[in-house]
Amino acid sequence: MNTEYPACAKIAEAIAAFPIEAAQNGSLVECIPYGNGHINDTFLLRCETTDKIEKKFILQRMNHTIFKNPPQLMENIVHVTQYLRTMILSQGGNPDRETLNVLQTRDGADFFWDSSQNYWRVFPFIERSVCLEKVESEKDFYDSAVTFGNFQKQLADFPVEILHETIPNFHNTASRFADFQKALLEGDKTRAALAQEEIAFALDRKEDTFVLTSLLAEGTLPLRVTHNDTKLNNILFDADTRKALCIIDLDTVMPGLSLYDFGDSIRFGANTGAEDETDLTKVGLDLSLFEAFTKGYLEGCAGSLTEKEIELLPMGAKLMTYECGIRFLADFLTGDHYFKIHREHHNLDRARTQFRLVADMEAKWDKMAAIVKKFKNP
Repeated sequence: MNTEYPACAKIAEAIAAFPIEAAQNGSLVECIPYGNGHINDTFLLRCETTDKIEKKFILQRMNHTIFKNPPQLMENIVHVTQYLRTMILSQGGNPDRETLNVLQTRDGADFFWDSSQNYWRVFPFIERSVCLEKVESEKDFYDSAVTFGNFQKQLADFPVEILHETIPNFHNTASRFADFQKALLEGDKTRAALAQEEIAFALDRKEDTFVLTSLLAEGTLPLRVTHNDTKLNNILFDADTRKALCIIDLDTVMPGLSLYDFGDSIRFGANTGAEDETDLTKVGLDLSLFEAFTKGYLEGCAGSLTEKEIELLPMGAKLMTYECGIRFLADFLTGDHYFKIHREHHNLDRARTQFRLVADMEAKWDKMAAIVKKFKNP
């Protein structure tokens, strides 16, 4: 059992709070750290029922340092997953496999608050599913796009106003730029000297940071339910059919723009290099993957996006990449306090990679726009 975090001492208390059969009859077989997430503490509970049937659950301690209000976060997740469950049932799907399901505590709550003020939650484990850490084929990327697009379609009529912002201004690029400017003003001057080219690149694109937020403020772009962290590894694939199955990691589900979800997927999945690649000649936008994702996303959305949203898909890709770059750069300037690093200047390398990808998108802008136009009416 993981003992790195003080909260782990409270695992037994958390397990006992949920109506897991193993907690009642003593047949908890195993509790082990699970996955490679950097935010929450995640454990796999492997249980055995009285009739020798194995059941698995995911137990998580929510990180209340990053997510300041776990009760509101859980309220969002419950609202969205219950709505999705209804939609999936109406479409003849299997909601036990196609969405996360929150297991309530014995007291009927959606989370457990332990005696050390840690917040815990449990999800039934989705069997025969796999997670992909990187794009292995155009088909995988296309399938993920259909799934994220369908997420938009299924939630198109959801009352977005009832959701909370779990991290305020999470994808507000103008606000992120202001944070970068503050880091530039207050950060380490020696580090800033090492990043003059990257700083200039970021400052040259200041006006772009206001594009989406201005259109949202004037009502040209609609506010939607968005996932806001649409990396490929936040989708479970069926282990047998290799079909995209279920969207996970719903902590950042909140009001946002569809362009955030599209753009973050492209940033993560259509880059020809690693996110922290030091050889920038390996970094660029894979237009074939961009096309596969665009096709799948618009098919999944199935007409639920406006003409303006579709037109701005390339801008969503560029801004989400640029935004990530200035976040890495700001963290480098201020001492690497947010993103974990594994080598010297790691966050600067990450920023350089993002900015190289932005530059390649700008060079391929007309081709990106032509691909979007090709698939705008799936």
